[in-house]
Amino acid sequence: MVARFGIDDVRPQVSGRTLPSKAVVGEVVPVSALVWREGHDAVGATLLLTSPSGEQHSVPMQQEVYRPDYVHAVFAPDEQGLWRFRVDAWSDVMATWRNAASKKFAAGQGAAEMANDLARGLLLFDAAVEQTPEPERTVLAEARDALADESLDLGERLAPALGTEVREVLDAFPLRELVTHGPVCDIQVERREALVNSWYELFPRSTGGWDSAGEPVHGTWKTTAAALDRVAAMGFDTVYFPPIHPIGEVNRKGRNNTLTPDAHDVGSPWAIGSADGGHDAFHPALGGEADFLDMLDHAADLGLEVALDLALQAAPDHPWAAAHPDFFTVLADGTIAYAENPPKKYQDIYPINFDNAPEKLYAEIYRVVMYWVDLGITTFRVDNPHTKPVNFWHWLISKVHETDPDVIFLAEAFTRPPRMYGLSKAGFSQSYTHFTWKTTKEELTDFAQLLVDVSDVSRPNLFVNTPDILHESLQKGGPAMFAIRATLAATMSPLWGVYSGYELYEHEPVAEGSEEYLDSEKYQLRPRDFEAALNRGESLEPYLALLNRIRRENPALQQLRNIVFHDISNEQLLAYSKVDAVTGNAVLVVVNLDPYFTQEATLRLDLGELDLNPGEPFEVADQITGARYTWGSEPGGAAYIRLAPQENVAHIFRLPDVVPERREPLAYRRISDHDYRP
Repeated sequence: MVARFGIDDVRPQVSGRTLPSKAVVGEVVPVSALVWREGHDAVGATLLLTSPSGEQHSVPMQQEVYRPDYVHAVFAPDEQGLWRFRVDAWSDVMATWRNAASKKFAAGQGAAEMANDLARGLLLFDAAVEQTPEPERTVLAEARDALADESLDLGERLAPALGTEVREVLDAFPLRELVTHGPVCDIQVERREALVNSWYELFPRSTGGWDSAGEPVHGTWKTTAAALDRVAAMGFDTVYFPPIHPIGEVNRKGRNNTLTPDAHDVGSPWAIGSADGGHDAFHPALGGEADFLDMLDHAADLGLEVALDLALQAAPDHPWAAAHPDFFTVLADGTIAYAENPPKKYQDIYPINFDNAPEKLYAEIYRVVMYWVDLGITTFRVDNPHTKPVNFWHWLISKVHETDPDVIFLAEAFTRPPRMYGLSKAGFSQSYTHFTWKTTKEELTDFAQLLVDVSDVSRPNLFVNTPDILHESLQKGGPAMFAIRATLAATMSPLWGVYSGYELYEHEPVAEGSEEYLDSEKYQLRPRDFEAALNRGESLEPYLALLNRIRRENPALQQLRNIVFHDISNEQLLAYSKVDAVTGNAVLVVVNLDPYFTQEATLRLDLGELDLNPGEPFEVADQITGARYTWGSEPGGAAYIRLAPQENVAHIFRLPDVVPERREPLAYRRISDHDYRP
């Protein structure tokens, strides 16, 4: 059906409105639509919001400056759950009248010539006064009375009706005719930690230190709890543990992934399952459920959330292999197929086949997940989800969220974009990205803009390293490169992560051209003396703590949907800003991408994006060094930048607060008019 007015290209929406878009509590969400009509009369638009509890809010939408016929508004949901929104288009009779009256008066027409316009205006203002509550009604009534007062000259009669105060009231309480309803769209709103979070990955088994002979000692839940104090002191929000389950004995891998382990090799924690149990069991050396719960309580006291690894695969001696061989692929010779990614072979891991016995398999995986949820786990990092059916993930996540909507799922999927975004659509709260491999100015700019483009569905967690990924830039860039990559990750996305050892500048690969660590912690215990490195001044810990503090103190760095790149005349320098539309907080980041040499350039700010006026000086405060500078005297907002990696790899400037059009996007008008209901 063709409606009275056109309402097209409504955003955000996902897969033709068959799936909800995403947001979190407090996130600034932009809504836009293409709204059009016939002729020259004005058309207006209103955003109708319905919260999960059923409350409705009406938000006036503004015409976009650079895209004719597009309208936009922002809102910040204050409630977790499924929100609904609709864009309504309507004939803006007041704007049409105001346009005609202004032009005729400017052309010199008198009261007699404009008699019909004055009469029409009185009728419109009568209707507007009738529908508008106090105290705003008084403003419209005074304008109506002036319009009707024939003792005044024409300019005095028109002035209030055409003035700014009346226009602001009509923006909030528009007089709408020929209302046309757009499509209803859904937004799934999660808890804020699904978007604003800093992760730290550590292996609990590596927290045991060394014995008197200098040999590593297997960690326990008690040594893990002690290790969390340092993580919390660095300001991280979530601590993530690789699999904590019993490790298979059959085909166990030795150090550096060798196929010939000795009796002391601990194996890969991703080879899950042995005679000691499977995915719902603890590795015996770590300790049992009681000690685990004590560790969780300590983490909570520190303000840390614990994330567990959900790796749906099994060692050959996992209980499932004997009890449920139909969970796997059985080859013609009767053996179960192990995992392969040619030329890599993973003889210690059986991948799961999701098509042989789906009902039984789904029920078992759900049981396992809920065991950990019932113990208090509310975040899972999911290993290789792109190798499992996407409809399974949609089923599992939806079922978990039926009773536990706070549970966050992070997709560890380094794969092609359609698969990554498909997993996000299926319900994953967060996703790993290809950030690790984006190193040049052009690559980083394109990457960051892509993150904004897909922010309605995908939330990127920018890990600087993982146990599997030691990028060449870290192998060869020295300590400065570690600081550079941390700065980029912590400021480009509200989500970022660090794998333990990064603060010690661990950078040696197992072989030239490899991204695997030498003496990888995936295959051996790797205790670290963080305190000694810190005392020697050979630790990045203080800088990581500073980055996390800056993120907490600047709401602009907690937003994903806006990033603006600014012109800077050096390919080794990258400059970008973020603004929080609720508080007005504005931050400018300038990073030296060269870890070896000093770089300098002229920075030219896009003043309009930052609500700054040309020629007016303003103060910037470097959140890293504490230094303050006055800019704005140079033409076009130009400033001189110099960054020496031996001193400082970046500036994170606090700019003057922006004054958004609506500083409080939650202060919407509560409505009861059934005409607004979806």
